[in-house]
Amino acid sequence: MSQITKNLEKESVSNIKNLVQFIKIQTREKFKKKGIVIGVSGGIDSAVVAKLSVMALGKENVYGVLLPEEESAKSSTLLGEKLCKELGIKYEVISITPILNALDIYKNKNNLIKKIYPKFNPKLHKTSMILPSDFLNNNQLNFPHLKIYLNSELILDHTLSVKEYLQIIGLQGVKQRSRMMIQYMLAEQRNYLVIGTTNKTENLLGQFVKYGDGGVDLEPIENFYKTQIYAIARKLKLPKEIILRPPTPDTWSQYTSDEDFFWRMPVDKMDELLFSIEKNISPKKVSVSMRLTVKQVQNAFIHLNKMINTTWHLRKMPPSYCLKK
Repeated sequence: MSQITKNLEKESVSNIKNLVQFIKIQTREKFKKKGIVIGVSGGIDSAVVAKLSVMALGKENVYGVLLPEEESAKSSTLLGEKLCKELGIKYEVISITPILNALDIYKNKNNLIKKIYPKFNPKLHKTSMILPSDFLNNNQLNFPHLKIYLNSELILDHTLSVKEYLQIIGLQGVKQRSRMMIQYMLAEQRNYLVIGTTNKTENLLGQFVKYGDGGVDLEPIENFYKTQIYAIARKLKLPKEIILRPPTPDTWSQYTSDEDFFWRMPVDKMDELLFSIEKNISPKKVSVSMRLTVKQVQNAFIHLNKMINTTWHLRKMPPSYCLKK
């Protein structure tokens, strides 16, 4: 573990009390709400935010909602339910599959995949999408690969065209937006606010869906890197199964981790690079700390800066025209 990672973890743990107080003040004094609704995914981010919310507001004022769909991993629901029971919060499970079927999301995605692989059968095959390139050695933005599996065996690895990629992303984003729509329905019925679970790593890289998991009232962990969330989870003694589970977008039938889908490296390495960009640490110093070549660090900086700069609109309110006086 590098010194940067150690410092990040230490900083996050020291801020737990402040995080609890932040949630309490924002909910009660700023929003004037009784409690919060949280989407529980079975992942570490929602587990940390749920625990902090209980500490801030009491278990009776935190309402969990699990929103699986046809392609969700069953383990996500099982872990989410286990967390809610351990925290003692009320929760419900609402499948968003009917919404997605009504909008022909699965049908349209399956038809698109069949154009790529005519033998595709969603009852037999599983799919995932990954970013395979190693940007430490190549600063170009390569397009994702669609992978098709049969009985856990990879049978097709297809590089997506720009058009194919955009069509799939447009369909997949409906999943997160449907989940947020339901969370707001439940929150407004209770005079609660909707709390978010996006961390700093995801926020900087644009690893969330606009008006989906990014459309919330409050983002308590938005300034904490993913590495720091793990440290907080350990300090809060959250279930080990959640801490040890590889993070995943959980929107593909074949289990796909965030490392495969988005980061392309262990998250502590990603966080160290992002932190170094934030603090303007020289590539030479970073190369020594991470045991990489200066060229690899420079390539990573170029790639990550492109991602940060092209996803700026996800982190801002929509631009509006100002009338001249």
